[in-house]
Amino acid sequence: MSLYSAETRRLTKRRFTKLFILGVTLILAAVAVGMFFTNEKVGPSQIASAQAQAQQDYQRSQEQFGRDMADCRAAQGTDRAGNWPPGCEGMVEPTPDDFQAQWYMPPTFDFLENFPDMVTTLAALLALVAFIVGASFVGAEWSSGGMMNLLLWRPQRLRVLGTKLVALLAFFTALTVVFSAVWTGLFYLIAQARGSTEGLTSGAWQSIGLMELRGLVLVIVAGAVGFGLASLGRHTAMALGVTIGALIVFQFGLGTVLSLAEVKFAEAYLIPIWMIAWMDKEVKVEDYNSCDFSSASGCVPDSLTLTWPMAGGILAGVFVLVVVAAMWTMRSRDVT
Repeated sequence: MSLYSAETRRLTKRRFTKLFILGVTLILAAVAVGMFFTNEKVGPSQIASAQAQAQQDYQRSQEQFGRDMADCRAAQGTDRAGNWPPGCEGMVEPTPDDFQAQWYMPPTFDFLENFPDMVTTLAALLALVAFIVGASFVGAEWSSGGMMNLLLWRPQRLRVLGTKLVALLAFFTALTVVFSAVWTGLFYLIAQARGSTEGLTSGAWQSIGLMELRGLVLVIVAGAVGFGLASLGRHTAMALGVTIGALIVFQFGLGTVLSLAEVKFAEAYLIPIWMIAWMDKEVKVEDYNSCDFSSASGCVPDSLTLTWPMAGGILAGVFVLVVVAAMWTMRSRDVT
């Protein structure tokens, strides 16, 4: 049996791997079931009901406005006049535009509009599983002494570690592709039964496919980073500890400091915004403490647009840095 086959078998046969994949499958199934039962297909009857409810609320508001106006006029010149605008001139009369029928429509799953959020959900969950499984896959080998025993059989250090990493990434690549295909088909059926599939042109499908491809890259990077950090520390806890520390320091601590210091575009220094930029292709960060004045639009906040190539550069940098560091320490440090 080749080293790659042995590592792939070891990864897939681990109880830890099976439990995490089962867990994420159950979570995704719960999300799909929840979306099915909380949405419904909109037809003429739902539209008519929403229009009728909007009209009823508009009429009730008109009647309430009439009563309020009468009370305001009756209160003029009395002690109750202070409870109303001076001369009743500030009273706001409701209009039909304040009660649009679309606001009374039941929730419906529009595939073109809502499925991108489901792609992000799938990518985030699989990335989390890839990180933890990747860290455990190599971390358990170090802590149990399995790595030292393996190197007695295969003394090529870099080849052993590299093969483990390739086996991990190949496994999660295949897993993500399968899950993405099932996920897409499942929500397409949900949209047909409980929503709408309108607007799904070839360009729309291409955009969805590219988004799922970016999700696959996110899963691969997460798995490699978890694997690399655990290899650097030679323990699973190393990867988990670094991640928790990064979340506390960079997400909460740094976010609080930047907010108090009123740093411009403070969100751009935090990790989640870059993940959103990667999955959604771009995200706009605004500085509400500034004013960019123009004659056409008046005073608007300064903005900074983060794009997917910028986020991709950061992901590539983290991937290369962690993997190269893990390989370098594997070659230079004693295996004890």
